[in-house]
Amino acid sequence: MVVLVTGSSGQLGQSLQFIAPKHPDINFIFCSSQELDITNLDNCEQIFSKHKPHYCINAAAYTAVDKAESEPEKARLINVVGAKNLAEISKNHNAILLHISTDFVFDGNLSPRAQSRGYNEDDLPNPTGVYGQTKLDGEKAIQKTWKKHFIIRTSWVYSQFGNNFMKTMLRLASERDTISVVNDQIGTPTNAVDLAEVLVQIILTNNQQPTTDNFGVYNFSNEGQCSWYDFAQKIFEVNNITINLQPIPTSSFPTPAKRPKHSVLDKSKIKAIFGVKIKCWEDSLKSIKK
Repeated sequence: MVVLVTGSSGQLGQSLQFIAPKHPDINFIFCSSQELDITNLDNCEQIFSKHKPHYCINAAAYTAVDKAESEPEKARLINVVGAKNLAEISKNHNAILLHISTDFVFDGNLSPRAQSRGYNEDDLPNPTGVYGQTKLDGEKAIQKTWKKHFIIRTSWVYSQFGNNFMKTMLRLASERDTISVVNDQIGTPTNAVDLAEVLVQIILTNNQQPTTDNFGVYNFSNEGQCSWYDFAQKIFEVNNITINLQPIPTSSFPTPAKRPKHSVLDKSKIKAIFGVKIKCWEDSLKSIKK
């Protein structure tokens, strides 16, 4: 079985490379953005024709949330045009597309009752910024183009690879005595290695029991919820770092893009369909302690 991975130099791409040796029955083809430019339809066709993948994991994305506000065309090119291109080429080659989306497709304004379960796949998206809008438009482009897809919405992705909140906190702790982090945005950190494992589990399950019934949108993050302040506190605790960590409201840390206030995702569907067992975010964070 051949699985093509785009964006192989990013967090998720590197996480997939990290777990690949555990899955010798899968022939992973890892392509960086230099090797496979998803915004170039001809380039996509060349790579698919060469490798003939059964599955494509699109780990390529424009994820600079604040920068997207001033670079909307670039964000749209990668997150919408790129997603549509992969859907078209996947359709031409009858390959199944796994695409990563985000909690930023939601505005974070859940009712108190709904907050207890989190966002499910049927809740109405309402992005508040360019990044979230382009990711939602990318989802829609895939849905219109090719039925054989799994769209996985995730949140607060971090890992030992690439750039992310965890690594930023560890770097800042080596440079400063005091760090301020917002404590009124609630979500769930997701270890990119756990996300990578789930993508492989979806592929293996679908390969063993092929059905058109399971295609569609799914949520995945680690279990539990916290604020960014709580997340930072746990990062320092796990790494035995003592620092003066100050909680601040979002209003004290203005950013070009508005963040969802509460974007916890309900994972009931992915657990029911694929039997996914999900670690709580604290335990998963401990697993990559340096």
